[in-house]
Formats: sequence, structure tokens, C-alpha cells
Amino acid sequence: MDAPVPDFTERPEDPFALHRAASAMLDDQGGVVGWSERAEILLGHPPQEVFGRRADAFLVPRDGRGAVADAVAAARRDAGWSGILPLLHRDGRRIELGLRVRAVTRGDAAREWFVAAAPAAEVVQWEIDRSVLDGLFRRSPIGLAVHAPDLSILRINRAIAGISRRPAAAHRGLRMEDFLIGPDVATIEERLRRVLRTGEPLIFTEQPCRLRLDPGHERVVSVSAFRMQDRSGAVLGVTQLVEDVTDRHRAQRRLAVLNRASARIGTTLDVDQTAGELAEVAVPDLADAVSVDLLEPVVHGQDPTRGTPVAVCRAAVRSVVAEALEVMYPVGEEFRFEPGTPQARCLAEREPVLEPDLTGSTGWHVQDPERSKAALRLGAHSLIVVPLAARGQVLGLVSLWRAERSEPFEEDDLVLAQDFAARAAVCIDNARRYTQEHHGALTLQESLLPRELPRQLAVEAAHRYLPADPAAGVGGDWFDVIPVSSARVALVVGDVVGHGLHAAATMGRLRTAVHTLAALDLAPDEVLSHLDDLVNRLAEEQESAAGGPQSPQIIGATCLYAVYDPVSRRCTLARAGHLPPAVVGPDGGMSLPDLPAGPPLGLGGLPFETAELELAEGSLLALYTDGLLEAHSRDLDEGLALLREALEQPRRPLEELCEAAVDALLPVHPRDDVALLLARTRALPSESVASWELPAEPAAAAQAREVTAATLTEWGLEELAFTAELVVSELVTNAYRYGGTPITLRLIRDRSLICEVSDPSSTAPHLRRAHSTDEGGRGLLLVAQLTERWGARHTRDGKTVWTELLLPVAAPG
Repeated sequence: MDAPVPDFTERPEDPFALHRAASAMLDDQGGVVGWSERAEILLGHPPQEVFGRRADAFLVPRDGRGAVADAVAAARRDAGWSGILPLLHRDGRRIELGLRVRAVTRGDAAREWFVAAAPAAEVVQWEIDRSVLDGLFRRSPIGLAVHAPDLSILRINRAIAGISRRPAAAHRGLRMEDFLIGPDVATIEERLRRVLRTGEPLIFTEQPCRLRLDPGHERVVSVSAFRMQDRSGAVLGVTQLVEDVTDRHRAQRRLAVLNRASARIGTTLDVDQTAGELAEVAVPDLADAVSVDLLEPVVHGQDPTRGTPVAVCRAAVRSVVAEALEVMYPVGEEFRFEPGTPQARCLAEREPVLEPDLTGSTGWHVQDPERSKAALRLGAHSLIVVPLAARGQVLGLVSLWRAERSEPFEEDDLVLAQDFAARAAVCIDNARRYTQEHHGALTLQESLLPRELPRQLAVEAAHRYLPADPAAGVGGDWFDVIPVSSARVALVVGDVVGHGLHAAATMGRLRTAVHTLAALDLAPDEVLSHLDDLVNRLAEEQESAAGGPQSPQIIGATCLYAVYDPVSRRCTLARAGHLPPAVVGPDGGMSLPDLPAGPPLGLGGLPFETAELELAEGSLLALYTDGLLEAHSRDLDEGLALLREALEQPRRPLEELCEAAVDALLPVHPRDDVALLLARTRALPSESVASWELPAEPAAAAQAREVTAATLTEWGLEELAFTAELVVSELVTNAYRYGGTPITLRLIRDRSLICEVSDPSSTAPHLRRAHSTDEGGRGLLLVAQLTERWGARHTRDGKTVWTELLLPVAAPG
């Protein structure tokens, strides 16, 4: 019968154990003198068939006789032999058996041979198991420790002996607390007791491990453990396998820090915030305290400069020790690193500096001895300084300290610090470049906007302009207060589509055009028509300039143009796709006048319409761009409600009203540009305006001179009478000759003396130089020489020619 095949995967046993092995006794000539029951089971021969027979006669196959002869010779020479030989089963089968042969001496001095046999597969497997067990304790690089149920050590392998620096045999009876620091012992013993209690194995569990021989060096080990039991299930102890994974753990930690650095550094294009994000990543993952210092020009978005010593600005600090923040330079402080300090060497040489032991570093104390002593008292013992370098330029440096962790910085830490400092430097340089470009764009934008509102008496005005959040880029919102003829004022607000330099440049061109058109005294709808033509031409120019697959920028804008006359208290408005103004009466009620919307500028070919409002003196006119109402993604009605609440206090100063509107409607960093223009209307008193209708006859000029002289005398402006009489005489004469009737003369006392002559003709006068032979043509030339300014504007009923004369310095009004 076949021998049973044992299950070596569960409990490998010695195949030559007495209860398992087949055995036989041979005399010195090879005859069988003893035969066990296991031998019968293994080879099929009962004892009565083999006693007295030579074993080689019935057990050795022909092709195996040579091997058997060699084994016999070796056994006689060495008094024993072991190995594997082919033998024959009783049924003729060839089987491989492992044999152990030993010489036995009987009492009569005769020599016999004891032979133990087992299937070759069992023998080979057992030898492998023995080799593995021997390898675990003698050659394995993974630590192996066998513990009794009370966790005292029964046996360890050479790997653990090498770590503890004691012979393996000397460990028997000791405990882990004899080798490890207390907190680490408590952790692993608690886990081993759980394995003993539950039988559940511990698999690849990582934990810190600090040896008493080297408490300053923290290791990380991976521990696996299983419970040992005998055949009856009684617990014999626990075996743990310990692998030093410090290098792997550090590599994983470095990778984790770099991943966090990639995710958390550079979330915005702000230099200071990027420096702060760098500090947050460094502490506590790598260091216990960190400072980030940037070269002073970098903080302001400028290119870094090199010099010795270089001024730096503290951009960020962070520490796990709160008291350390009082020792370190605060954020925002500017200073210089003294020559000889690690930081100065780092900046000068553009290389990192590692100071593993600060107590022996003399250069570190040079910068500020008192601060250095305080840092040492707080436990600072190790320093790394890494330059922040990007695109060939050093932007600053990072200083990292250790105080809470006892292990000093090592070369691996230096490599890690360099890696995330390099990533942070690119982000800081991107932020610096963006800041530089954004400042340039803002400077351009601010240069295109009015810095001060011009002097005029028609309205009291205040304004606010808030640029967009830097991430959105500069925008194209603008506003203007433009004095026009006859004491009137033009109020303008506009918004160019998009953001960036393109929008700002377009805004500048439109604003210049508005000034030119306002100087021509065109009506609001005509101004918008001309602006519409300009935007169309700009779009065509850009489309032609693109000349390739790159799509040109969209050019478009909205605009609201209003002209207020303080004499008539009438305001004429037109809008091109822009939000209507808000009007707050002297009583405090706010309304939105129903103005024709008009198409946005750039659509072309569509008409614009005007509307006229009569405003009581002291009315408030609010012009604004859509960014004021649509911040925070709220709808227009919500924005208007907030605006109403802010403006319905008409007696408050305009500056306060501007602040109230901005505070109520805008976040700290609006996503869109915002322009707000508030104008409180004034009315010229009736005694400052005089008007006459003159007949269309030759005597009209004389009558004009007469009423002008009388009025100026009444106003106390006799000094201007002679000049004013000449001017009105020439204007009235031209109107009589070329304009027709009726002729209207109006004098207005404002910051200057305004003389107006209106007639029904639409033909505007032109200034020309008369030749010596010409009989006429000198009137307007004379007017231009005598007045400060002059011009003509078209009205519904004809035209008005106006002039301005400066008032005497001492004159009232």
C-alpha cells in the first residue's frame, strides 16, 4: 500500500522521526536481520519474506547498483551515510527513498547497520524547511524575534542582534524595553498582546522605533507577528518579524511632501500668499520652524538684483513652537543678512547650506546674538537654508529649523527641501511676473482715467474706481466729467468688453474720442453714433491685423452719456446698452428714468435716442457700471435695492455716499472693474443769467452792445464791458447777415463770462484769415483774439455761437 502524503504546508515534520520513518537492520554482509512495520508499508515486503536475504538482491534495481555500491563504500569508510537511492517496491515499482545509515556494534563485537528510510519528497521538503528555518535565524536580513507568552525573548536572529549590538544568545530572557525607548515599547507590546489574545496576525504594521543606544535617530520599522501553538492548541508565544523601512518611509514622506507642495503652493498669483503656502507645507512635515525671505524687489514684483549684502523682506514664518514666532523676525520686516551667516552664504553662492549642529555653528550667531541664544533655549539644534531660484534668478531663501524633533537634518532632508523649494520658487516667480505685469497694466489703466475732476459749477461730483481682482486682469471701465460750453457739464461712464491690456487700451481710445466729441458740442445721441463708428473701425483693424488662425479679441463697449445744463436744470441723456442712471431727488426718493436702451457700441447701423430730464436743484445723479450691481453673482434687483438703500440719503456728503455704496455692494476684491460717478446738481441763480431776443435788423448790434454794457455794470464787471461789447456786436452782426430771425443773446456769469448768440441757421461759422483786399471776414478772427475760448453748437432750432471771457481776478462770483 502507498505511504500517506503529509501536508507540509501546515506542519512540516522530521520524516526520520521514529513514528514516521521505515527502519531495518542489516548485518555486515547486507543481510536483513530486522524489518519494521513502516518498512513493510513503504516497500510492500512482509518481514518473513526478507529475513536472511541480502537487501541488494530484492531492493536494488539494476540501474541503481552502482549508486548503492558507492553508498556502501562511503558508509564503511565513515561508519554512516545519508542520501537518496532508488529502490524497488514488492510490486516492482521504482521508488526514491531518502536513507540514513549508521553502524551499530553488537555485544559480541559484530557490526550491524541501522537503516532509516522515508520518501524522498518528504526528505527534500524537510531539508528545505530546515534550510529556511536556519536562514531565518542566521542569514535573513529581516529581524526575527520569538517571544514567550509574557513577551520575554526566547530567541532572536542575527539581524536583530546586529541592531542591538549584543550576541543573539545574550537576548534570552530580556524584554523589548531593554533595547527600545518607552513609548515605542508600549506600542508594539500592546499589539503583540492582541495577537496572543485573539490569534489574529499582525501584518506589515509600521511604527517608530528608537533604540536606547541611539535615541536621537528615529527609525521606522514594519512589524508582522503571529501566535505560536502546540498540537493541542496551547499558546507557546508569539513570533514577530521586524523590517527596517526607514529609507522607504522617508522616500514616501518626501513624495507626500512634494505632492502636498504641488497641490498647495501656487494656488494664487500673489507673492506673499505663495510664500505663506510654502511655509505651511514645510511645517511640520519637514521642519519645526521655517521662515521665507524674499529679495526686496521681488516682493514688489520687480526683477531681483544681486549685491552684498542684499536686502530681504520676511514674507512668511511658521512654527510648531509658539514662542519661536517671538524670536523670529516678523512678517513684513526688511533687513540684511550679515556676511558669514548661512543665509548670506546661500544667497552669495546660490547653494543650499546644511548646519546639522547649530551649537557648533559660529556663523549662525552673527546675525543677531540675542535672538540666536533665545532660539537655542527653545531647542533649535539644526538648520537648513535653501535658495529660492527660478529661471536663473535667486528670488530669496527658505530657512528651516528643528527643535522639537531630536534628530538633526540629514542629506536626505536637504534634498527634499531643495525639491519643494524649487517648485515654490517657480510659483513665486510666476506670481512676481504676474504682479509686475498687473502693476504695469494698472499703471496704464490709471493713467488713462481722470486723476482729478475738472473745476466746474454745474454739479458737485465724486467718484470711485475699483479695479478687478488681479486674477481677472485689468478692465475697461471708465468715467468722465467734461465741462462743455455755456456752463454745462457732460457726465460719462462706460465699460469695454473683456479684461486685460487690450480692454484698457480700448478704453483709453474711447475716452479720448469722447473728449474730442464733447468739445464739438455734439448731442448725446450723436456722440454715441460716432463712438459706435469708432468701435467698428477698431474691430476691423484688429481683424485685418490678426491675419491668421488666431481669433481677434472681441471689441465692444457700453456707454452712458449725459449733459446737464445748470441754467435750465435739464439733463439730456443717451445710452448704448448701458444701465440707466439712478436719480435721487432732493426729498430722498430714488428712481430709474425710463431711457431708450440703445444697442451696445460696435453693432453698427442702429440709431441712438436721447431723453431729457428736468432735475430739481440738489438732485443726485448716479452713473455706474454693471460690476457695481452684479457682484457676488446676485441678480440686478438685489443690487438696485442695495444701491437705493445706500443713496437715499441725499444730504450726506458725496464722498460718504460713494463709500456707503461701495461698502454695501462690493466685496474686498470684486471680480469685475467698477466705476461709480455721483453728481449733485446745481442751478445758476436767475440773477447770473440774462437773455434778450433781438430783431433781425441793422440796429440789433447796437442794441446788443447797449444791454451788454448795462448788464455787466449791474454785475460789477465793467472791466469786461468794452471787450464784451465788441464780441456780441460781431456775433449779432453775423447772425443778422447769415442766420435769420429770431436772434437770441444770452449772457451767463459763471467762472467766466459766457456770451451766446443763437439763430435758426444750421450753418456753423468758420474761422479764416482775411486777405488785405477782402472787405470782410475779420469778425471771427477778432472774436477769437479777444476771448479765452469760442465755438458753435447745433441745436434743434439752429445753432448757438458762444464765447468765454475770463473774469477779473478781484471780481466776485
